[in-house]
Amino acid sequence: MRFVLLALVALQLMGCASWRSEDGEPVAAAPVAPVAQTPWGKVSLQQLDGVPWQHLPLPGKRATQFDAVQVDGRAAMAVTADASASMLRKQVHVPASALGQLSFSWKVPALIPGADMAARDADDAPVRLVLAFEGDRSRFSAKNAMLSELARALTGEEMPYATLMYVWCNTRAPGSVILNPRTDRIRKIVVESGPGGLGQWRDYARDVHADFVRAFGEEPGALVAVGIMTDSDNTSSHVQAWYGPLDLRTRMPPAP
Repeated sequence: MRFVLLALVALQLMGCASWRSEDGEPVAAAPVAPVAQTPWGKVSLQQLDGVPWQHLPLPGKRATQFDAVQVDGRAAMAVTADASASMLRKQVHVPASALGQLSFSWKVPALIPGADMAARDADDAPVRLVLAFEGDRSRFSAKNAMLSELARALTGEEMPYATLMYVWCNTRAPGSVILNPRTDRIRKIVVESGPGGLGQWRDYARDVHADFVRAFGEEPGALVAVGIMTDSDNTSSHVQAWYGPLDLRTRMPPAP
């Protein structure tokens, strides 16, 4: 049951775990905690500007640390994972017809030795940009339908129909698609590989619609959440990274 719960939480981009107050003392377990608006936390899409980012701990996991900082003259989110896994999420609603270009950046000083995002016991990554989508859940396999129903029973929310991640992989070539070892409803597109770009800001502009079709072989539904996640719990390692602001743009509707 512990494994199933953790898998569901990761799929849903939500969770519940012990929280610490400013003086470091534990406080009562609680669901998502809002993160104050910062220059990093803004998104160009106007409808998202008033929605807070939320820190989402995962049950049974040490929380990754997130801090809004300035790095190399850029607004950034500094992330430190010490055998930990948690996420920063913003809930959104962007119709599939409006999905456009997503620009993002990150800076990674070192990769995680032994990490392999296709292996259950080594599925860690120094950086992940996470996108969750709605869809027709009647198309779920029996396994995924069971997971979705269990998610509803445990949390009051169904798991996303599909989750697309942009990741930095140790070995696989950019453009590779990695299926999550626990469910095929999470798929990862490699946008950076190997040590060549370490210690530098790496900037990307991705066509979300095209990437979803390429990864899943079907049309996307509405985008319902965006998040960042740096995790090192499976390899019990220490990793740091910095994320630049997200720039999410929408397609203009056709003229009447």
